[in-house]
Amino acid sequence: MASRSELMLCAALLFLCPPRALGDKLQISSTPAGATVELDGVAAGVTPLERDFPGGYFHKTRTSMGSRLEHPLVARISLAGYASKEIKLTEGPMNWISLNGRNRGEYWLFKSDHFHVDLQPISETFTGEIAARVSDASAGLKPELSLEELVRQAKPAVVYLRGLDKAGSGFFVTGTGIIVTNAHVARGEETLNTVLSSGRQLEARVVHVDADLDIALAKVEVPSGEHDFPHLILMDASGVRQGENVLAIGNPGDAMLFSVTKGIVSAVGKFPDAGPGTWIQTDTTINPGNSGGPLLNARGEVIGINTQKLVKKGVTGISFALSATDLLEVLHRFYPNVALGNHGAAQAVRQPVPTDNAESSEALKTSSPSVADAVGTVSVSSEPDGAEIFVDDKFLGNAPAMLKLPAGPHIILLKFPGHADWRRTLEILKSSKTSLKAALEPAR
Repeated sequence: MASRSELMLCAALLFLCPPRALGDKLQISSTPAGATVELDGVAAGVTPLERDFPGGYFHKTRTSMGSRLEHPLVARISLAGYASKEIKLTEGPMNWISLNGRNRGEYWLFKSDHFHVDLQPISETFTGEIAARVSDASAGLKPELSLEELVRQAKPAVVYLRGLDKAGSGFFVTGTGIIVTNAHVARGEETLNTVLSSGRQLEARVVHVDADLDIALAKVEVPSGEHDFPHLILMDASGVRQGENVLAIGNPGDAMLFSVTKGIVSAVGKFPDAGPGTWIQTDTTINPGNSGGPLLNARGEVIGINTQKLVKKGVTGISFALSATDLLEVLHRFYPNVALGNHGAAQAVRQPVPTDNAESSEALKTSSPSVADAVGTVSVSSEPDGAEIFVDDKFLGNAPAMLKLPAGPHIILLKFPGHADWRRTLEILKSSKTSLKAALEPAR
């Protein structure tokens, strides 16, 4: 029989070196099956999908060394011929308070160990027609409207969108209920509460998210026996003129809904510091909550999606809208007859803009690839398996993973509970393929 001292030694060793938490399985299924599953933008497999995660991701860990999920997790399910769907897998954040009252930080938990989605055919989701104009020098322009008439005509097509923990603006582009907004308003939401300018509330399903261009599409069903929704005409960036008057309608935070602000087009063109696409710089006031709303010209046509505001001490009157050209390219995936303009027709004329300390109304990207296809592939594995991968401080999933990263320098960070962080600076070359094997040492 073991002595008292031997038993105490065994107990101490178990406390100091607790066994790795037993893993649980996360299951994601879809109808139809065979859909691609991405977890926070990283391909994880196809449905039906089973993936092992530490037990602490499903229920509160019982020791300070146990695994816990330190960020929210979103799944994107997509299948050719069907509208993609995003679901928020986690709930939180919650504060983990130990028995001695010490706050050990925030954590998230999976809402369930099994998620199922019913995918809707594109032909049933994207109905109706898109009204769009591509600038033609030989065609006459519509007459300009007074501000009062412009607001009277456009406001009924603008909506206020609310998710679980965020809100923004949007606008109808078809009479059948397709709504445009920013991806950062809709990301992680299955549905959005939609408030019309009349005060009526409806539910919109998020049917497409393009995180790269920060564009999302949602769908509201037309109530039985009622007419189509009022919707706006889109104007390609080639028809945007520097110096022309513009107007924004949206729902700024801590202010009245469906507020109107006006300004001019300051510049039009590429602006990599804001992200990919063609941008319209304007002095029109855009605040948090305006995101996703329309930027309109004096003829009531949407020339851009209000997206970002430059925040810098001593700088005012600089906001950005993603051009309708980029929106038309997204819509063209679902409406093949939509007219596409020529990106080159929009002159890249812009004023110099200071870029340090820039933010969007929610978060302005500080860097992005200037050439969309200038990417390399990085294969990341870890020992122990399952380490969390961060690239440039952004969580991208768990190892092993195959990542596509823009060309240029990146900071790769891997974390695993009870182990020291593993960090490398990696220079990604266009079309390169790199393998990283991270051996994380136990923490001392």
